[in-house]
Amino acid sequence: MSRALPKYNKRRVALIGGAAAVALSGAVIAGSALAGTPDQSSGTSNARTFAASPGTITCPDVASKLPAIPASAKAEVDRNLTLLQTQIQEANKRLVDTVGQGGPNFVNNAILGPLKDKRVATINRIATAIGRTAAKPTGLDSLAPCALNAGGAATNTGSGTAKGTGAAKPGTAASQQQSTGSSGSKANSAVGTISCPDVASKLPAVPASAQAEVTRNLTLLQTQIQEANNRLQTTVGQGGPNFVQNAILGPLADKRKSTIDRIAIAIGRTSAKPTGLDSLAACTLTK
Repeated sequence: MSRALPKYNKRRVALIGGAAAVALSGAVIAGSALAGTPDQSSGTSNARTFAASPGTITCPDVASKLPAIPASAKAEVDRNLTLLQTQIQEANKRLVDTVGQGGPNFVNNAILGPLKDKRVATINRIATAIGRTAAKPTGLDSLAPCALNAGGAATNTGSGTAKGTGAAKPGTAASQQQSTGSSGSKANSAVGTISCPDVASKLPAVPASAQAEVTRNLTLLQTQIQEANNRLQTTVGQGGPNFVQNAILGPLADKRKSTIDRIAIAIGRTSAKPTGLDSLAACTLTK
């Protein structure tokens, strides 16, 4: 008995040692398998992050609200309806390209606001084209504002008057088109002011039949500068180094080009249409 016990103990120790080695090997294998397996929760989180969308911009349909289009206006109307679609596509691209930029009002000030202004000008051209040979449609401006649909929450610019509209008082044609907007405030001098070439002084004699339309669009040019200077104030510190150019000066040049074109067209109906006025559309930031 005394000699059997050591053998039994040795066997027991060997069995215990073997079991421990197997357990340890299993732990190592399991650990190795886990180390080589991607973190599923991390992958899911990353997928959600990359799949997250800044939303999409949706706008009221214009084509369905138009009356019968005269054959003489169809080409121009179709061209501007296509432009409306292009404007939405560009705005949605800008929405994606500027994710994370600016503050809570960035999308409204830098994307939805300029988009609305461009749509107003384009819709007005559609109405004008139809009105040349048929009754000019009214009320289409209400279709200009667009909305951001993001995560079920919509930010709509509404159909109210944009800041600065109606502020300019009609005066003489030359006085309506100033090179800068309201530039007297201290805050404005801190961030600079937007300066634009004078249009009124570059116009030829305006026929009496075009005077009202020319005056209205010269007033609109002034309003556009005021709105741009206001946007310059309210977006201080937003975006990167190209923010002012992309979000303010660029859209302003587009709006001015459309307005200047309307002035030239109005004059050209009963007189020689002025040329080269597009060179007056671009504005600069003066600090």
